[in-house]
Amino acid sequence: MNHKTCFLSFLRRVAVPSLLMCCSVSLQADDLFIPEDVVWTSVSRNSSASMPCGGHDIGMNVWVERVVAADGTVSNDLLFYVQQSGWFDENNTLLKAGRWRLHFDGDPFGGTDFEQRLCLKDGAVYVRGGGMEVRLWADVEEPVVFVALTTQHTGRGKKRPVERGKKQPTGRRAVLSYESWRYRDRAVTKAECQQCSYKWLLPKDCTTFADSIEADEYWLTFTHKNRAQTVFDYTVEREHLTAIKDSLYNPIGSLLLFGEMLAPGFHFDGTTDGVYAGTDYRSWNYVCDELQDNVIRIRLNQLPLVTAEESARRSANWWYGYWQTSYIHLDTHDEAARTMVRNYNLMRYMLGCNAYGQWPTKFNGGLFTFDPVFVDSTATFTPDYRKWGGGTMTAQNQRLVYWPMVKSGDWDVLLPQLETYLRLLPNAVRRTQFYWGHGGASFTEQMENFGLPNPAEYGKHKEGDDLGVEKNKWLEYEWDTALEFAKMYLDILPWYPDSTLERYRPLVDEPLRFIAQHYTWEARQRGLSWRDTGDTLVIYPGSGCETYKMARNPASTVAALRAFGADLTLLGAECSYVPDIPLHVIDGDTCIAPAESWERIQNVEVPQLYPVFPWRIYGVGRPHLDMARNTYFKDPHAVEMRSTKGWKQDNIWAACLGLTDEARRLNSEKLSDGPYRFTAFYDPGFDWAPDLNRGGAGMIGLQEMLLQEDEDHNPVLFPAWPRAWDCTFRLYISGRRCIEATLKNGNITYTIDGVDYSDDE
Repeated sequence: MNHKTCFLSFLRRVAVPSLLMCCSVSLQADDLFIPEDVVWTSVSRNSSASMPCGGHDIGMNVWVERVVAADGTVSNDLLFYVQQSGWFDENNTLLKAGRWRLHFDGDPFGGTDFEQRLCLKDGAVYVRGGGMEVRLWADVEEPVVFVALTTQHTGRGKKRPVERGKKQPTGRRAVLSYESWRYRDRAVTKAECQQCSYKWLLPKDCTTFADSIEADEYWLTFTHKNRAQTVFDYTVEREHLTAIKDSLYNPIGSLLLFGEMLAPGFHFDGTTDGVYAGTDYRSWNYVCDELQDNVIRIRLNQLPLVTAEESARRSANWWYGYWQTSYIHLDTHDEAARTMVRNYNLMRYMLGCNAYGQWPTKFNGGLFTFDPVFVDSTATFTPDYRKWGGGTMTAQNQRLVYWPMVKSGDWDVLLPQLETYLRLLPNAVRRTQFYWGHGGASFTEQMENFGLPNPAEYGKHKEGDDLGVEKNKWLEYEWDTALEFAKMYLDILPWYPDSTLERYRPLVDEPLRFIAQHYTWEARQRGLSWRDTGDTLVIYPGSGCETYKMARNPASTVAALRAFGADLTLLGAECSYVPDIPLHVIDGDTCIAPAESWERIQNVEVPQLYPVFPWRIYGVGRPHLDMARNTYFKDPHAVEMRSTKGWKQDNIWAACLGLTDEARRLNSEKLSDGPYRFTAFYDPGFDWAPDLNRGGAGMIGLQEMLLQEDEDHNPVLFPAWPRAWDCTFRLYISGRRCIEATLKNGNITYTIDGVDYSDDE
């Protein structure tokens, strides 16, 4: 590992001088970059105008809201949700731990000096006003939230005598409330069934069961114990896998979700009931009569509790190092460019909040969903709701969340996604062997967190159907989506020379083995052998993404096999060769075809451009760039489907093809401000808010505008970047190379691993 990588690793993982619990204190280095803070000077209207905060595997939505009590009293209360990656209930809904509320007598946040600040340097949110400061952060090494309250003397009345060693009483009273909508069992309605894995197959008795909540003098525990019978059992039976059920991995059966709040200086004062955003809740209330710089702790495990001082120090140190691993810094007044880079950084912050989770960041809201009625006025459901499920993974969407981490150097943050696939791998292999009797791992789309297809999307099969194929006109025969994560693994592998990641190698071999062996098997079902196909694998029936169905040799799958250089013989296939990428002619110009043939077009994806991204067979500095550009501009489906909505990736293709004007236009739209107060909270798109696959696609497009590689893996600098936008970046390419480049007044200077190569440009 080179000296720069060692330095960055040191910044993230090794102790630095203690950071005070104040945003203004930091390490100083002229050559290091920290993004600008997000600062609000007025309170928010509701949870949709919240600010993200998190670390390790915890996300919080933090906001201050004006509240009018029944007696007409007005206050501005601090509220926050807490969510941990992996809080799946028996229905596979991704539960929030709860909502917290802080009410202060004297309404300190109601004045003109109010400020709420997301300090990206130390990953914390600060709320200040009226002599009060609240600092919220999540520890980076274990799932613990800290809320530090600091207050000044209010000046009301006479000062009281203070014993030596004790702080002056403030006279300020505070009420801390834990608010739970799961204080009772709640029937899951047909309208809200998208939050779980049953979807439209909702059982009549489907219930989100009540948590067990226990209060004592200054602490509270909240736990959720899954019933033994879960959606896993339903799925296994529906998919005809009962014979191998005992050998299948089941992460949600009898799962215990644990949480504890510790609030020294507060005392329990009973419960009250209320309603927020249309959902009833019960509140467990704790009172502090004299605030004296209290620290509230909320932990979602049962490990020894780190001190607030140590957590603040190591968490600030981690975030500081995170921002030095890579950066994009602008020296231009162009508002579109500045907005793009700002939202890129805010997206990267949200992804870093789940750096060490057991489960990956979900594309449909991540750890930062808010009350659904503020996304869709008809979605009058609990805060646990999100569309497209909690434990369900849609790889076509997830990949856009994780691809940016390869170039940004956030490889540790990428590992939870690989770890998830590794846990699911045995079920995918057993499923393959059970249905078809051959090798490999069949990872499907709309897959559950136990590696089987979503039971609703799987469909209803009749006698004679292939039980391994989803009976679903969008998802049938889509077998190649896991390969993008396999490619991410190969891309980051050189940065771990100690063989730490070798255990992920089956994520490459087994999905490739499945495609090779399964399509040999499919050919035999049609009475063919490799001799009938000229020793070349025939991918049929295949699927060009979810769009070109019943396809023969779809471009997306063929390009994937070619990108891996798959040796089909070694993978146990009778055929030896991968087919050529399909081509056709449009208006006299050769273009990439979606497939050799297909029966119908089902969705709005563009597999004919997958050989550009993610598979990078064509592009800047690579062969047949003109053919790929012809496809982008002339293919009628590619043109018709062009959009920056949600997971659409036209912005990425434009950058990869060196189309500067197109890339500037599309990426400016993609990374423009979202409709919510926090500008990187994007609208639902095709999925749910905040839409992280839109943000991830925007991050990829921005990176590709700045840095690519040619056919020989040489860096290509600013291939689709407007020359008028002065910029400095640090990003990563293959071969364990850190690229630092500056564009200034049209001139480019750059280093590779600290060595100046500018004269070669």
